[in-house]
Amino acid sequence: MAEAYDEGVVTEVIRPAAIIPEESTRAILVELALRDVQNGGVWQSEPSLWSRYDRAWESYGTPGGAELIGTVQVAYGTPTRYEITIYRVTVTKFGNEQGWTVTTLCDEALGFGGLDLANCPRASLSAPPKPFVFREQKP
Repeated sequence: MAEAYDEGVVTEVIRPAAIIPEESTRAILVELALRDVQNGGVWQSEPSLWSRYDRAWESYGTPGGAELIGTVQVAYGTPTRYEITIYRVTVTKFGNEQGWTVTTLCDEALGFGGLDLANCPRASLSAPPKPFVFREQKP
């Protein structure tokens, strides 16, 4: 996994990407919806980004004083129609100061589906294609 630090912000590209199986995907999406920041929870889930806050939002669309802990970037429907791929995770400076890590953030979300980052299935990595070599043809 590749990490980048920017003034307390930690971003990690998950390599190989974590693949959430269909059964766990359903459970996670249901639990994230039940724990939505606008319903008294701490998660905001969108089709490409799951965001974790330190507390619920004050009102609909208004975070108020809620601080962002971090985000999990996901791709729905990949590699198969009912799976989700986790490919990048960011922990904010605030989240980092509160003791959150890429692993703990992922583990909280994945835990809703009975998984953790260490035991989540991973994408298969193929060898990159051979580089193209231009060879001039003689007439």
